[in-house]
Amino acid sequence: MIRINLLPHREQKRKDRRQQFYALVGLMALGGVLVGLAVHTFISSEIERQNARNAFIESENAALDKQIAEIRRLREQIDALLARKQVIESLQTHRSGVVRLFNEIAVQMPEGVYLTTVQQTGDKIMLAGYAQSNARVSTLMRNLDGSPYLADPQLIETKAAIEGKRRVSQYQMSVSFERPKPENGEEAAK
Repeated sequence: MIRINLLPHREQKRKDRRQQFYALVGLMALGGVLVGLAVHTFISSEIERQNARNAFIESENAALDKQIAEIRRLREQIDALLARKQVIESLQTHRSGVVRLFNEIAVQMPEGVYLTTVQQTGDKIMLAGYAQSNARVSTLMRNLDGSPYLADPQLIETKAAIEGKRRVSQYQMSVSFERPKPENGEEAAK
């Protein structure tokens, strides 16, 4: 015998498909929420990691800024020490200059000429004193001009004066002090 189902089978199929559809929509919504939550969690963790990296870089930059300031301070100290060293080397090189100056003045001083004042300003030397005559002052100027350490003597003033009941010429002149040129061995040492 043949059985005929008089129940509406199409409605049953529609109802089953509708339930499947709702179940699938629910699963998709749940899946979407889970994916959204996972993406949100991942992005939040990446932002926190990047913020941690940024904070680390900022702290390292601050440490480097302190080191740069320390390096600048040390460079300034080095420059100051080098300047002091150069001054000391200059003094060391020219320390015998005063001795040479007085020795050269004594060697070049003709008889009958006397010094009362020797004043040095840089490389310029002012000489003042008495001479028995103007000719002796001229001899002194020629001697100073021929000196290897003294150059360019210039007579500033000469006038007649009385010194100890004697008539003398009072003079004042300037002369330049030339430092000796360093020898080849001294230049190589610098």
